[in-house]
Amino acid sequence: MIQLIFLITCVILGILVYLSGALDLLGSFFVTIIGMFIVTTRGFNWLTILLLFLILGSVFTKFKKDYKYRIGLIHEKRTIKNVISNGIVPVIMAVFGNYAGFVGAIATATADTMASEIGVLSKPILITNKEQVKPGTDGGVSVLGTVAGLIGALIIGVSAFIVNVTPDITHSICIAIIAGMVGCFADSLLGATLEREGLLNNEHVNLLATIIGALVGIIIITIGA
Repeated sequence: MIQLIFLITCVILGILVYLSGALDLLGSFFVTIIGMFIVTTRGFNWLTILLLFLILGSVFTKFKKDYKYRIGLIHEKRTIKNVISNGIVPVIMAVFGNYAGFVGAIATATADTMASEIGVLSKPILITNKEQVKPGTDGGVSVLGTVAGLIGALIIGVSAFIVNVTPDITHSICIAIIAGMVGCFADSLLGATLEREGLLNNEHVNLLATIIGALVGIIIITIGA
């Protein structure tokens, strides 16, 4: 009965995500399926962390919307490609019950989203050669964006402990911050090189970054153990 309630809740949340404009119809449907997988394998507490990422991403995408519009950085609705690139690794980690990889992947996605959405308010430099570039340039980094990413990763780490996804607050924060920021900078590095060369697109970069974040999280907990 509880599982049924949770599954119905996933459907309702998927509808709300679509109505909020955060995702298009197919993306909202797929995120509902992802939510069901996580709920049935790990429980609603694990899903809470994924929902937190979606909420933070939606809020900060709309932050300073007028300014982003003026400089040509208004995003269209995110699609199923965005859901898969940011969500498939956390789902796999959840299915196998690997909380370190799960938190590392979501911390990466959250840090990258917040760094991108807040970093456009400052003047970024290219991560590879420190050349000043326009806001929104692939591979661009800034102090403001880095701080925003760090805060995003920290929120995921603290929240994961609060909802009992991770057993220890210290490990939880370490995994989220280290894995999240390594993944975030890996995203920028891939963006400044392979994406700018046309060898990868944004979804490929996001997927690789979450894989890196998950692996770093697993390494951290393995070393810590």
